[in-house]
Amino acid sequence: MPDTSPEQAEFNIAAIADHVAAAIPDRDLIVFRGRHHSYAQVTERARRLASYLHSRGLGCHTERSALPGHETGQDLLGIYAHNGNEYVESMLGAFGARVAPFNVNYRYVKSELQYLLADSGATALVYHAAFAPRLAEVLPNLPSLRVLIQIADDSGNALLDGAVDYETVIGENAPAAPVIPSADDLYVLYTGGTTGMPKGVLWRQHDIYMGACGGKALDSGNAVTSYDEIVNKAAANPGMRIMVLPPLMHGAAQWAAMTALSSGQTLVFPDVVDRLDTESILRTIDQEKPAVIQVVGDAVARPLIAAFTAGAVDLSSVFAIANGGAILSPTVKQQLIEALPNAIVLDGVGSSETGYQMIHTSMNGAVSTGKFTGSTDTRVVSEDRDALLEPGHEGIGWLAQRGSVPLGYKGDETKTAATFPVIDGVRYSLPGDRATLLADGSVQLLGRDSVTINSGGEKIFVEEVEIALASHPAVMDVVVAGRPSERWGEEVVAIVVLVDDASADANELIEHSAQSLARYKLPKEVLFRPTIERSPVGKADYRWAREQAAATAS
Repeated sequence: MPDTSPEQAEFNIAAIADHVAAAIPDRDLIVFRGRHHSYAQVTERARRLASYLHSRGLGCHTERSALPGHETGQDLLGIYAHNGNEYVESMLGAFGARVAPFNVNYRYVKSELQYLLADSGATALVYHAAFAPRLAEVLPNLPSLRVLIQIADDSGNALLDGAVDYETVIGENAPAAPVIPSADDLYVLYTGGTTGMPKGVLWRQHDIYMGACGGKALDSGNAVTSYDEIVNKAAANPGMRIMVLPPLMHGAAQWAAMTALSSGQTLVFPDVVDRLDTESILRTIDQEKPAVIQVVGDAVARPLIAAFTAGAVDLSSVFAIANGGAILSPTVKQQLIEALPNAIVLDGVGSSETGYQMIHTSMNGAVSTGKFTGSTDTRVVSEDRDALLEPGHEGIGWLAQRGSVPLGYKGDETKTAATFPVIDGVRYSLPGDRATLLADGSVQLLGRDSVTINSGGEKIFVEEVEIALASHPAVMDVVVAGRPSERWGEEVVAIVVLVDDASADANELIEHSAQSLARYKLPKEVLFRPTIERSPVGKADYRWAREQAAATAS
């Protein structure tokens, strides 16, 4: 194991897991479908998987010091699976073999799946049997993908040619660690691709631990300095239970999992993981008593509110709802607090390229959205990306993060240079969020630049329009997009799903929005749809939204 002296300042996640498991071997790390998987069990199974990967020749082939930020030097292993203990074990097993795991969106169609696996250059894949038929369609075009590990499930699909059964791998390989991992080893997170093609973000494991997984306090900036300190904190934790609802293919869910294992917490997954099933969620809450429930925006929170309000399950164990990855509107936050009067709502801001950046806490009587307290490494950068802005500045800037940030985008030197500029000798991450630094030092988050609508010379942030529309009681879900306009350049179009048995016409929704929006920000048209296309974690698919808006242009 790595040195545990106070001077130790760099960390590897597999090594963290092994240290913590040695200290609290019998504590639950994962609770799933009635089975309790201890820290010792999960880390031993991960080491068995690492041994298998190592035996197949996978690992680190070029050390980080010899590579630019956009190159890897390690084999990559995709995880194409639903939530469960196998997902966490696969991440840890890959880390232990010096193989870089990455997330695979299980909603991808054939062309998207082929693009992702080809772009990653993956040599290995862990996947649920339910996805075997889709995988079989793309395998002939992926000659580098030579290690296939199939997780059995209820689909009944047989092993693909050349694949091995996951449990067979675990059962037939000794748990001895085959290699000594490094803090420089990679953690790879592919972006969601809801505004463009997915990009592989390359993180050193030490940096992602510091930036998103518990290594550094968001408010004080105090960082862990030794493995002994990690172990002591984990042992002192009473085993707080976190229910993770987003798929682990989402960065925030992975970060919750890695934070849990580094701090002695317990991950709880509902029984049903291929969709949002409120009955399964309520049943699991009743049985396992989680303290925190992780959600992604209104699309996940609204069905939960209905279930919380209608159900007879004891919810008293829940003291926090943790949101990240999509907007949680003030109306929905208030409804959550009313349904869970003992709880607070923690609204986190971050991205694949920054880790966690900011947080806002809402409680009964104090609910808002958009204004955040930044971390000690959060900054706002000028429009031309060459200077830091002071509190109370004029105009808008770019939300930026310094310190523990990624190395770059896999295989893309140009995009890496653009997103990770050096300003006054300091390297920053600027993934594209627009913001202002207010006079009191807090940050007003405006929205992602890539979905901003430029109408009549004015910037309109779609998130602001979505929040205004979502506050109408008849609106169940909403997404806003721009479409070409001869008069305005672009115009605002809202796509709305109404609450069952509710009614509202376009004029009513537009006039409701006018109570909080300037006239130029109001939708020029409202389209009503039965559903809105979102990613499996609840993020809006803005490519789909733009297509819907463009299809109705006169």
